[in-house]
Amino acid sequence: MPTDPVSMQARPLSRAAAPAARAAVLPLLGAALLAGTLAWPRHAHAEPVPTVTLSTATDVVSVRFDGRLQALRQSTLAAQVGGNVVELAVQAGERVRAGQRIARIDERDTAAALAAADAGVAQALAAAKAAKLNLDRTRDLSAQGFVSEAALDLAQSQHDAAAAGLAQARAARSQATLARGFATITAPFDAVVLATHVEAGDLAAPGRPLATVYVPGRLRAVVDVPASASALARGATRVEVQLPPPPGAPAAAGARWVAPLARTELPAADPVSQTVEWRLELDPAQTAGLGPGQAVTVRFAGAPAGAAGARPVVPASAILRRGELTAVYAVQGERFVLRAVRLGAAQGRDAVELLAGVKPGERIALDPVRAGLAGATPAAQ
Repeated sequence: MPTDPVSMQARPLSRAAAPAARAAVLPLLGAALLAGTLAWPRHAHAEPVPTVTLSTATDVVSVRFDGRLQALRQSTLAAQVGGNVVELAVQAGERVRAGQRIARIDERDTAAALAAADAGVAQALAAAKAAKLNLDRTRDLSAQGFVSEAALDLAQSQHDAAAAGLAQARAARSQATLARGFATITAPFDAVVLATHVEAGDLAAPGRPLATVYVPGRLRAVVDVPASASALARGATRVEVQLPPPPGAPAAAGARWVAPLARTELPAADPVSQTVEWRLELDPAQTAGLGPGQAVTVRFAGAPAGAAGARPVVPASAILRRGELTAVYAVQGERFVLRAVRLGAAQGRDAVELLAGVKPGERIALDPVRAGLAGATPAAQ
């Protein structure tokens, strides 16, 4: 049967041949995209596309981390004696004065111990008096020659032992008095109760937290910086803390960026999380109405991109996203080629960090849509 070339060209591939054809074409197209060899033909009338040069010598980067507010002066009050909590005199959010009672623990055991210590002091005092009288009598008899020197030495040692026993009894009474005082927990300074950790009737043991208090008005931001980004944080020329709007602020008032009064980096990293704690003291006038525990964002900005752990930052509009492909158009000679990249953290609303796919000194198109058109050329710099 004669064959018709036209009909042969219009005839679709068989089911067996179609997958083989796709398998042969797709790898070639994917390799061209990822290797950056896909370029468009030049066009004489195409307008030049603006570009930016990636440089670690002049670019600066910034990083953000989640942090929290913490009181500059905060104390967790714990029990020092065991017993049932018979009274919890404060609630969370309540203001207390220095010396004000926070909680009271059953003091019957400590009261009994104090009574026993008092009895011990009385007994030791009587023994000391008897030893003193015996020593005085023995000295008189020794002076008259009625007792030997050995008897005088024995009376002296008995007197010294009785005096030491009295001192020991008095020390035990002081200890019992102090322990009884531990049954009442008081505020160490003027503060606000941040939290209570027990209820009346709970069993308190030595070391168990009862309440946490803090001095209002003086807050700091605490942030855990990954050890890998410590050099970048140290090299930052500007550190800012994003605070939530104060209570009662209008709905239109958003978060605000403030500069800390002082910043401190702890000298050691956490062995488990591999983070370094930074403490940023804040101006009391800017933290009015805020309290410990609120979430904040800390931004380290102005570090040179050449610092350890830093990466170039480019405008987010320069990134081309097509499905699972994330790429930029890099300048190669007088044309653009597509280059797959790996993105890092977002830097603000309109910038993104580049981790891989490009190198310092390369130029990329600021407008990937125009750079992908036929005949697109890079603008001169």
